[in-house]
Amino acid sequence: MSVESKPEANESSKEPRSLHFIEQIIEHDNETGRFGGRVHTRFPPEPNGYLHIGHAKAIVLSSGMAKEFGGKFNLRFDDTNPAKEDVEYVESIKEDAKWLGADWEDRLFFASDYFEQMYEYAVQLIKKGKAYVCDLTADQIRETRGTPTVPGTPSPWRDRSIEENLDLFQRMRDGEFPDGSKTLRAKIDMASPNFNMRDPVMYRIVRAPHHRQGNKWNIYPMYDWAHGLEDSIEGITHSICTLEFEHHRPLYDWFLDELGVYHPQQIEFARLNLTYTIMSKRKLLELVKNNHVDGWDDPRMPTICGLRRRGYTPEAIRLFCKTIGVAKFNSTIDATVLENSVREDLNKKALRRMAVIDPIKLVIDNYPEDQVETLTAINNPENEADGTREVPFSKVLYIEREDFMEDAPKKYFRLTPGKEVRLRYAYYVTCKSCVKDENGNVVEVHCDYDPETRGGQSSDGRKVQGTIHWVAAPTALDVEVRLYDRLFSVPNPDDPQNAGDYKDYLNPDSLKVVQNAKVEPSLAEATLDDRFQFERVGYFALDKSSTPEKIVFNRIVSLRDSWSKVAKK
Repeated sequence: MSVESKPEANESSKEPRSLHFIEQIIEHDNETGRFGGRVHTRFPPEPNGYLHIGHAKAIVLSSGMAKEFGGKFNLRFDDTNPAKEDVEYVESIKEDAKWLGADWEDRLFFASDYFEQMYEYAVQLIKKGKAYVCDLTADQIRETRGTPTVPGTPSPWRDRSIEENLDLFQRMRDGEFPDGSKTLRAKIDMASPNFNMRDPVMYRIVRAPHHRQGNKWNIYPMYDWAHGLEDSIEGITHSICTLEFEHHRPLYDWFLDELGVYHPQQIEFARLNLTYTIMSKRKLLELVKNNHVDGWDDPRMPTICGLRRRGYTPEAIRLFCKTIGVAKFNSTIDATVLENSVREDLNKKALRRMAVIDPIKLVIDNYPEDQVETLTAINNPENEADGTREVPFSKVLYIEREDFMEDAPKKYFRLTPGKEVRLRYAYYVTCKSCVKDENGNVVEVHCDYDPETRGGQSSDGRKVQGTIHWVAAPTALDVEVRLYDRLFSVPNPDDPQNAGDYKDYLNPDSLKVVQNAKVEPSLAEATLDDRFQFERVGYFALDKSSTPEKIVFNRIVSLRDSWSKVAKK
């Protein structure tokens, strides 16, 4: 993995900033006055699905370049395919982009706003003899495209007269011909080594209602034709795209040059590929439709709305994008990099709370029967301004089942008969015994406490090696905890060399639901904007399905990467 980051300039030493290649291009353009010193970028999603983490990189990059260079940023929907588009997707994309910090101000645009102008531009190309109406079907066009070593076969209709092409194109618009029966193609070079230049299709007949245009149009522009025109009309300076559009750039340039209109610069960067997930909209839709996940915002999904529901913050995603940098060559980023960005962000801001996921009772035999006292706990050791809180303490507590072992190995530093440990923020306790049910399962652990160690400090200087967390039983809050993990069990579920379908690699342990976990009573006041570190457990956020009667927390990420150990086995 290649990581490029851009540290802040050192003002004292006047060291130059380390710029990634897109910044270098923009700085050079500004120095030479190529666009009059302007920087204007855009993010042009097709509204045919929900955005995912790969789109987040594009949004952060394009909007970030505009912000860094004091320019403008547009959000523009490439709504040129009415069969797959929906207003639902438009609204979700707007919400996701805004959540990530993209600010398009009043510059929200749609490709469909320019349909009439695009049509007139197409007429101009026909009049120049640079476009023609073709009667070949889509399959026939593919069959006559040629091979890398064999030129394509010209369409029998390539040399239609300008007058006939103008007439047929108007009749296509008027809805006179069936879907798929005719196309408008650019007349370029059927022998070009770049297949995109072998008379590409500009318009196809699709009689389907459009979410904004209704039934006004019977023909719709292809992406390669529309994209450059949209950029030109909006005055975009730097059209930042992912690397798969590199071979489309000559066509982008050809259309604009032939029309003689304003010409932005298309720049390609490496798209984001992430282990243990997939980025295909089609396959993500398949997971949703076949109920492999609980909708587009399932917290296991790589969608922006799924990550938001899980508890990721926009700051964490932007940190991730900065960490992986901007590269010219495709690579796959380990999911650990994203998870570590989340941990780094949340470690600074998440309030600490105590929660017991798999509880057993701990009874302090020598603690007063009806006494409940309050102890002081730190809200966040990383941020002194977050202060402290009071937590209740009583004779009966809940602790994690894994924090007690009756027959413990030598290096087990938690509760076991005869061993003393520290209860977080509370007292030293020494384990005396345990109680088991009829099946031999431990249901209670009995201890004595040292009242001279209040606050978890010994007055005589003795040390203990283990510290465990707890929740007081009388005031504990019962909550549901959803332990989310990676959606797939292999790093590359989409690898064509895999033995089976990508769905065969869905991780059966990607979600574990725990009923009646025990948490501090203060968590009854949690909001959807809060993020918490459950001490020794992980980072958690309230789920949107929570109600006062049923509080639900999602695990955002564990405290450390456990998959690195799995990968080594």
